[in-house]
Order: sequence, then C-alpha cells, then structure tokens
Amino acid sequence: MATNSEPTRAASTDEPSGSAFHRRDLLLLVVFLVAVGALAAVLIHGRPAAKVLGATSVKRSDYAGYVLDPAKPAPPLRLKSYLGASVNIADYRGKAVLVTFLYTHCPNVCPIIASKLHTALAQMPSSERREVEIIAVSVDPSGDTPASVAQFLAAHEMTGEMQYLLGTSGVLARVWTQWGVGSRRDSGNPELVAHTALIYGITGRGKIKTIYSSSFAPSDIVRDVPKLAAA
Repeated sequence: MATNSEPTRAASTDEPSGSAFHRRDLLLLVVFLVAVGALAAVLIHGRPAAKVLGATSVKRSDYAGYVLDPAKPAPPLRLKSYLGASVNIADYRGKAVLVTFLYTHCPNVCPIIASKLHTALAQMPSSERREVEIIAVSVDPSGDTPASVAQFLAAHEMTGEMQYLLGTSGVLARVWTQWGVGSRRDSGNPELVAHTALIYGITGRGKIKTIYSSSFAPSDIVRDVPKLAAA
C-alpha cells in the first residue's frame, strides 16, 4: 500500500527535518501499518505500480488521480464526528466520497490538504458539490478534541464541508488498519505523529477508485468527482 506520510501531533510526526517526509515529489510514501506492521510499496511521482489495499495504483488518462486496479470495496467506516453525530460511509452511496486521515495540530501537510479541498469545493458548480462528501479521520486520538477540530475546520473554511471523525485509540487503530493507514508517534518529538497522508476517492457504489497524494491539485478533485459519483 502506498502513502504519503506526514506528521501529526500525538499521532502524526511532522515530517522530521531532512527525512523523506518533507519530499513533495513523493506521490506515495512508505507507511507502517499500525496493527500488521507490513511495509508498503513506494510510489514516486511519475512511476506507477504501487500497492494500495492489495490493488495496484496506476496513472490513467480517464482520471486525474491515480487509479486502483481493480477498484476495492471501501472498508467499513462508522465513527462519531467531532459534533457527536454518527457518520457511516455506507450512507453516502450515490455520491463521490473523499476520505483522508488528518490531525489538527499538524504544522504542514494536514493544513495543506484541508486548504486544497476547500479550493476544490470552491471551484465546483453547486450541482457538483452536492455529489461529494468529504470525510477526515483523526490520526491523533489524544490531541484531536472537538474544540481543536472546530478551530481547525474554521481556519481552513471547511466547517460544514468536512465530516471530521474522532474515536478512542483502540477504535481508531482498527480503522487505520482496515484502511491501510500508518500512524506512529515521533520518538524525537512526542508532539508530532508520522501518518499516511493520502486522499481516497470512493465511487457512488462504495469502491475505492482513486488515490491522491498530499500534493494533488484541486482541479484533480474537481475533474474526478462527477466520474466517481457515477461509477
């Protein structure tokens, strides 16, 4: 499985200085699976053939993002939002769903992802915005609180636009494993957490079809959302 790893406050490590975490030319980075400890394949920008959740991700002309071949059923995702509402990815059939894994105290990649998703939404016509649901899952169960999430979403103009899901360490660890997401505390700085920083594009039928690195262009999302919703 390929990923971009990024720091998180207790759950993500702001990419240690000088490490591969800072390389923006890496489309997908090595990730450590939380429960399994398996090593994922690396996908360098421009080179296909990384493995994500058991499928190969390749660049194709029909989607702006990298395409999973074959598409994989999205793992279960049912958690409480920071507002206390129950969110179940299965309720969004018929829509494109974008799933990413963030933490609110992250100093770099997470804010970039949130800001780019805001830009993508701003570029969509209203009819297209109704076809997409954006879900973020915490990778920092101790640091992400309802208050910090509310502040993070407001800072990036994503209040009401992004479902931000929280949970206990045990509950979230199971979700990370099911989604092939790595999350580990930086031994040198416990305030930071290294984690997988990808965006998964889910089709209207509930399958993971596309993958985007944190360096995605907002126009990639704008282009792919109608196709994902219809697929």
